[in-house]
Amino acid sequence: MTTDQDGVSVFNLLAKRIKLEGAITIADFMADVLVAPKHGYYMSGEPFGKAGDFITAPEVSQMFGELIGVWCADTWYNMGGPTSLNLVELGPGRGTLMADMLRAAGMVPGFLQTLQVHLIEISPSLKKKQKQTLAGYNITWHQDLTTLPEGPTIFIANEFFDALPIKQFERSPKGWCERLITLNEDEKELIFTLSPPSKAIESLIPQDLRSAEEGAVVELSPIASTIIDMISRHILDHGGAALLIDYGRDVPTAIPSLQAIKAHKKHSVLKEPGTADISALVDFPTLVSTALKSGVAAHGPITQGDFLRSLGIEQRAEMLRKTGTDEQIVDITSAEHRLIDTNEMGTLFKVLSLTHPNHPTPATFPEHRK
Repeated sequence: MTTDQDGVSVFNLLAKRIKLEGAITIADFMADVLVAPKHGYYMSGEPFGKAGDFITAPEVSQMFGELIGVWCADTWYNMGGPTSLNLVELGPGRGTLMADMLRAAGMVPGFLQTLQVHLIEISPSLKKKQKQTLAGYNITWHQDLTTLPEGPTIFIANEFFDALPIKQFERSPKGWCERLITLNEDEKELIFTLSPPSKAIESLIPQDLRSAEEGAVVELSPIASTIIDMISRHILDHGGAALLIDYGRDVPTAIPSLQAIKAHKKHSVLKEPGTADISALVDFPTLVSTALKSGVAAHGPITQGDFLRSLGIEQRAEMLRKTGTDEQIVDITSAEHRLIDTNEMGTLFKVLSLTHPNHPTPATFPEHRK
């Protein structure tokens, strides 16, 4: 059972809050469990890698970060090659993705020298790991987007939006209600419950989903929309682009996806809070509509498989295999398969790009919406 710095269990802290305030939203639960300063899941441990609870694409293979670095260089060139560029990563994990990106950026004449690297990170333990991984580079850390400098900027977010707090809304026999979390009768377990239905809640549900059948669940992330709006406005004011990669949906859906992962296996969301990662499928349609309302151009989402193939992952893998040992060749092929195969990350993960409306369509994206 996870405890805070004073030795109090996360469950007991949640139980105390519920007894004082009543049932809490799923968004409040996720914020408490994942990023609370003293006991948040991301704040003290290291959840990534084989020894952690899950593996992200940068940890699968260096090819992932290298190709994104190439994409950034191409986007910079299409922006007119500004002499100063902010490269911002949201939720940079252990720093693996940025390290691979910067290594690839160094292969493009003049590009690396233009970069000012900024990392958005709230976890002290992960920031410490990032400093080790990125030793030798001049990095600036931020708690959030509000302190970023002006100027042309490329934003990168890989598996960032899936961990942002969400709200869940369920269509009950009496109308749309918000799903909340409370204590069971003996106050020893967390359980889901429903708020009373209201027209105010119904107004939050996307129009296409309001007539969904009884029992349908809609997930929305207000904080994700806020972050997309902030990124979009920065791009509008200063020029630039964003690349968002995450597992998610490309059509509006009334099916719940909230899940917990512990030691690479599914875990009950409400059991042993603070010991497992909690995430939900990213609502790409809402991200796109929010970006378009802000005035930027949205490209995609396309699948991760299509994105990486267009950038040349198959050719890069073949190049690495030519100089690899037998064991390395097996690893390279396995990583390539995991990143692009339809039964692995290739289809479930989507890629969305946002650009200034005056910039050309970025590499790999055939679609251009304004």
